[in-house]
Amino acid sequence: MSDKPHQNLAIIGHVDHGKSTLVGRLLFETGSVPEHVIEQHREEAEEKGKGGFEFAYVMDNLAEERERGVTIDIAHQEFETDTYNYTIVDTPGHRDFVKNMITGASQADNAVLVVAADDGVQPQTQEHVFLARTLGIEELIIGVNKMDLVDYEQNTYDETVEEVKGLLKQVQFDSDNASFIPISAFEGDNIAEHSENTPWYDGETILEALNSLPEPAPPTDAPLRLPIQDVYTISGIGTVPVGRVETGTMHPGDMVSFQPSDVGGEVKTIEMHHEEVDMAGPGDNVGFNVRGIGKDDIRRGDVLGPADDPPTVAETFTAQIVVMQHPSVITAGYTPVFHAHTAQVACTIEEINKKINPSSGEVEEENPDFIQSGDAAVVTVRPQKPFSIEPSSEIPELGSFAVRDMGQTIAAGKVLSVTESE
Repeated sequence: MSDKPHQNLAIIGHVDHGKSTLVGRLLFETGSVPEHVIEQHREEAEEKGKGGFEFAYVMDNLAEERERGVTIDIAHQEFETDTYNYTIVDTPGHRDFVKNMITGASQADNAVLVVAADDGVQPQTQEHVFLARTLGIEELIIGVNKMDLVDYEQNTYDETVEEVKGLLKQVQFDSDNASFIPISAFEGDNIAEHSENTPWYDGETILEALNSLPEPAPPTDAPLRLPIQDVYTISGIGTVPVGRVETGTMHPGDMVSFQPSDVGGEVKTIEMHHEEVDMAGPGDNVGFNVRGIGKDDIRRGDVLGPADDPPTVAETFTAQIVVMQHPSVITAGYTPVFHAHTAQVACTIEEINKKINPSSGEVEEENPDFIQSGDAAVVTVRPQKPFSIEPSSEIPELGSFAVRDMGQTIAAGKVLSVTESE
């Protein structure tokens, strides 16, 4: 690993707008994937009648994804620019994969939004931008992709940019923190080098824009928190939970606690990129082994913390939410699914405490009867089963969530306070 600062980068956007191709291209241009591997993928893509998918294949290495030509899981790939060492959190665009997108984006510091010039803003573009903002992504690089399909027309590019700006405004994302770049991930235009096909564009290439992203703020001195993504059984080692350290540090020998499963033990080993390490810190994706913990004792959605300062488990919590889209109105008693870090738990909105003006933050109405699309509110929430979540002011990494129902993201928000379960 290099000594450069590390960034987690989410690649977001609507299905088929070219996210995987862009990722493959970035890995190729930064020398992270050798030429012969691309060649091999090219042959394989052509055999399957998917010529042109070779860069995407670099990312979509699950066989099923190759057959379907869509991204399902979140793949972690590394590449280096002059300034940073990046881990790409490739996020799926398909509707049914939004929960993976939430996990991916919640791990990212910054994001590249891919919008196809020939297709413009689509429902998922909107959903992903909203989630990116809610999950705390600071800066957005917008790659207006597939410029080769619109003959590198500046007018088409400008129209797409205006459309995306309107969308950013809608979700109150500061468009000053967004840069727009006309690209063709497939042809390589404006990815690593300035393209002769866009003489009218004199801004940064994708790699230059990535280099000039601000460094992620160093994590707080908060205690160790590591949401569990998956739990594997590996022969010779035993049970290996996998996840990303959000805050704090973890060392072999630490006594830890998993909540809400309420089990714990001593950390035996920690692995990163298939090598044992003697410490893991914020941003590190790790697999580890805890003495005495079996595969059935813990599950995805648990959070690991120190035994003497375990993760908070909520009986109820108050939260500030923004309703993005809901076909009717939301009233007390409504029970959608809350997605926070790697957990998904059905929660009942017990009380709508107050309605807030989303832009000024001032209280508009106390105890309203209902809220609807476009409203912001403070609500009291009761999880239907144990749920580990933290106040956003204390551990922001574990204090934000998205609310989903009927196959779509209907709201998002952050936790203001937690009443712990006894």
